[in-house]
Amino acid sequence: MRVLHILGLAAVLAANVSLVRAQDGGTGTTIKTEKRLVLVDAIVSDKKGNYIRDLTAKDFRVWEDKKEQSIESFSFESGSTAPNAQKRYLILFFDNSTMQFGDQMKARKAAQQFIENNAGPNREIAVVDFSGSLQVVQNFTEDVKRLHDAVSGVKFSSVSPNGDLMGNAQLSRAAADFGARDVLLALRTLAKNLGAVPGRKTLVFLSSGFPLDSELRSELTAVIDVCNKNNVAVYPIDVQGLVASARPQERSPGSNGGEGVHLVNAAYLLQRGTPGGGAPSGGGGRPGGGGGTVGGAPGGGRPGGGSAGGAPGGSRAGGGNVTNGGGGTRGTTSNSGMGTRTGGTGYNPLYNPNNPFYQPRTIMPQIPNVMRTQEVLYDLANGTGGFVIVNTNDLVGGLQKIGNEQEAYYVLGYTPAEAKEGSCHELKVKVDRGGTEVRARSGYCTTKPLDMLAGSAVERDLETRAAAAAPGNVKASMELPFFYTSSNTARVNVAMDIPSDTLQFAKQKGKQHSEVNVLGIVTDAQGAVAARFSDNVKVDLDKKEVEEFQEHPLHYQTQFDVAAGQYDLKVVFSSGGQSFGKLESPLSIDPYDNSKFGISSVALSHELHRVSDLDVSLDAALLENHVPLVSQGMEIVPAASHSFEKNGTTAAYVEVYEPLLQKQPGGDFTIALDMRVVDKKTGKRKVDSGFIALAPYIKPGNPMIPVALRLPLENLDPGAYRAEFQAKDTAGNVSMLRSTDFEVR
Repeated sequence: MRVLHILGLAAVLAANVSLVRAQDGGTGTTIKTEKRLVLVDAIVSDKKGNYIRDLTAKDFRVWEDKKEQSIESFSFESGSTAPNAQKRYLILFFDNSTMQFGDQMKARKAAQQFIENNAGPNREIAVVDFSGSLQVVQNFTEDVKRLHDAVSGVKFSSVSPNGDLMGNAQLSRAAADFGARDVLLALRTLAKNLGAVPGRKTLVFLSSGFPLDSELRSELTAVIDVCNKNNVAVYPIDVQGLVASARPQERSPGSNGGEGVHLVNAAYLLQRGTPGGGAPSGGGGRPGGGGGTVGGAPGGGRPGGGSAGGAPGGSRAGGGNVTNGGGGTRGTTSNSGMGTRTGGTGYNPLYNPNNPFYQPRTIMPQIPNVMRTQEVLYDLANGTGGFVIVNTNDLVGGLQKIGNEQEAYYVLGYTPAEAKEGSCHELKVKVDRGGTEVRARSGYCTTKPLDMLAGSAVERDLETRAAAAAPGNVKASMELPFFYTSSNTARVNVAMDIPSDTLQFAKQKGKQHSEVNVLGIVTDAQGAVAARFSDNVKVDLDKKEVEEFQEHPLHYQTQFDVAAGQYDLKVVFSSGGQSFGKLESPLSIDPYDNSKFGISSVALSHELHRVSDLDVSLDAALLENHVPLVSQGMEIVPAASHSFEKNGTTAAYVEVYEPLLQKQPGGDFTIALDMRVVDKKTGKRKVDSGFIALAPYIKPGNPMIPVALRLPLENLDPGAYRAEFQAKDTAGNVSMLRSTDFEVR
């Protein structure tokens, strides 16, 4: 039985898994079950807003995807003053990037009054600021003075998602988009880290809001999903109140042209196409609002006639009808999340627009007709079970209303029907009592655990093969670029190419079906396991598609976090029978202090996509907590083999870490990166870019700079080379030299 990771909104219990949770007035109870159980928090009040505390399980009804469920567990969480009560946790999140100084002062003054009236025994509060990056000003505490100091003083922000709405002419739309993405990323990161805090967490989001577009909705969906998994309810407050000046309701005409402008640098760096002409194998460019165009993405450009080009191997016909075209066909649903993507003409199940299991926007609630900058506030609240405070100057009263929410809520549990991973489900809760109002989260999504095969016979078989001396009989390739997430911690991107002609297909439900099981084990010098992952990748094709699919390798991706150190990684995979592959590679993660200037390892890629082309696949990636490599509007997919065709498009991706961007976001210092290509045989330098200023890649206030540069393979003869990267700034900091080998065919 698979374990669905839906904690909080859906805390899922599987065989031999225990969940400790406060019940019956807060006493700790250990629940053991062999059922998958979805837990839903519900708050019930009367028409006057008074909380109703005397309901029983028989009073509630729960629907998932419009099908009523049988409630199997029920509890009521009482107030924090009850004997042995569970602690209540509340986070004050100040979104300084969207607030005017006057509004921010008003919000902070209200927060101080709220703290004085609410912090105390069993009611802990934390204070978080976002001013371009996330800063925990004060961790959870009952100390009123420390909290009072933490919220005092106006904070300046280096980004503004509302730059185009608030009259800051110096901010382009692209800069505003970066600001909005960073706000959502900060919310998602915070919610993820709150998973270890027990019980229901209340996050008060003090903000002026910002407009959403189709790309930001993918980010917002992921935020809501992570909040629901980690039992975080979001309560937004629009700090502008009744005296706020009028704001535009819609973007100005020609926003499509603006989008073209903010992608042009990425197109120039990563592709060799000309405006309107497309990259190699591309079909053209996207029409800009003012007539300008941008080169198409590799393998499937956007035709200049107004219709959208598809992902590699496909095209989108005019009028919104999607067809298979260009280089190849698209496969059907896969449960692999970001796991499968083939190169070339490419089979990629995530690009199937008819795939119902990768439409996570089904958990996005319907919102009222509100101002565009308030949509995000309503979505966050309705999606996580909170409510919105808008159009009021009584911020203290609004905060107190939110604080009262911690005192009374019900927890309902039911066993859902089997569902495919990646599917999203709508939830609705009602109470059979007149004059009541119910609030609960609007939905949840099922996602794969990192160790998907844990405890299964398949995993034990792969573990045996990994420990044995016998090599595998299926050859494959693998690369392991890594990127720092904090001091001495890195996220490793595993990229593998598996020969697709070794997969065993059998007819199943009218399709040709195959599965690949993958197990990875990371061990240190003493043989202790430092990290592991396992996966089951499903491929379903029509019979006529199998031959074409087998022309290109199956590209598999996953990610895991590991501390700095020296490791050995073994990966074993099998498609059934006696055929299996085994890869082994050393993994060296250098120590890193995130208060110091630094640089990541290097990822090379021959597969690039515009982020705007990837709404569905990015949804799936974000929901699985996969972090795409994105630079200037382009996603860079790490290659599993560093052997590239001379005439192909190849990019190098690195991350530069500059903590000074947090300390002095408006400073005069410059950050630059040097790229060199050296002939491995002769040691002769073939390419030297000189130090390239990284200003176009910087997100103000964010210390991580994602850089993608095109490797000029057309200037290199066939042979073996090494790409070297080094960063420096005018404050005198110089990074270590990073390098990676590659071959030109």
